[in-house]
Amino acid sequence: MDPRLAQVLVCPNCRGSLEISADTLRCRDVSCGSEFRIEQDIPILLERSPSGEFDYLTHYTKDSEQFDYFEERPAVVAHSERRLREYVLSLIPSSTKSILDVGCGSAWVAQAFQKSGMFVCSLDVSIVNPRKALERYPSPDHVAVVADTFHLPFKDGSFDAIVAAEIIEHLHDPKAFADELMRVVRPGGVVIVSTPYREKLVYEICIHCQQLTPHNAHLHSWTEESLTSLFQAHSSRTDFYTFNNKLLLFGRTYPILQFLPLGLWKAVDRLANLVWNKPVNCIIRATR
Repeated sequence: MDPRLAQVLVCPNCRGSLEISADTLRCRDVSCGSEFRIEQDIPILLERSPSGEFDYLTHYTKDSEQFDYFEERPAVVAHSERRLREYVLSLIPSSTKSILDVGCGSAWVAQAFQKSGMFVCSLDVSIVNPRKALERYPSPDHVAVVADTFHLPFKDGSFDAIVAAEIIEHLHDPKAFADELMRVVRPGGVVIVSTPYREKLVYEICIHCQQLTPHNAHLHSWTEESLTSLFQAHSSRTDFYTFNNKLLLFGRTYPILQFLPLGLWKAVDRLANLVWNKPVNCIIRATR
């Protein structure tokens, strides 16, 4: 295991230190007694979920196993995702030396920094995406961990930057999630979270349980005020950005706009939002 990763790992159950062997991690706190396995050099550090709690671990494990985050997207979707990723990457300070990618998906963060010397940890709740991430973007500075985002297995202040793209709208307890991200980022570091902006949540009746079920498993719709409120208690500064104008997206302008550099695309996007103020995405950057 990479010594930089081993240095920051803790038990997700009690945050005690870990004894690391070739294929096992054991909590040194005898009153905890937790033991975790290592598969293909990837630590599987999942906390024991309390009984009666919504089983989000099983849900999102199934999601990552069924949905291929690495497959090619339709052109209009690919353009929108590319701009979101470029925007997120542009907000990472140049002084950053280590990044935690929470809910790594297709591992585009690791891809972006593959040859830069940046230490990147790709994290997901299932081993599927982290394993693919290491296979596709091998680097001595790229590691992976399987863990629960509500119980991150890292010491306080372990990373210079944390990226959590398009995750918070899915979570049943976004405040706990935000608190955990701010715990793990170092003082002076940044947490960058992207999500749909002022999304209209749509529900339908599930044919199996007869309960209202949200499309795309989106549980929350975020505004500047609601998203900022999650991070203010632990941050020295918050910056909020909106972008990806609906008029440009639905007008299928990507065949032209895809060739614009990020700065020029931002200018066109801002102009479109002055004409029709309907941005699709937002980002908050919280500095601890």
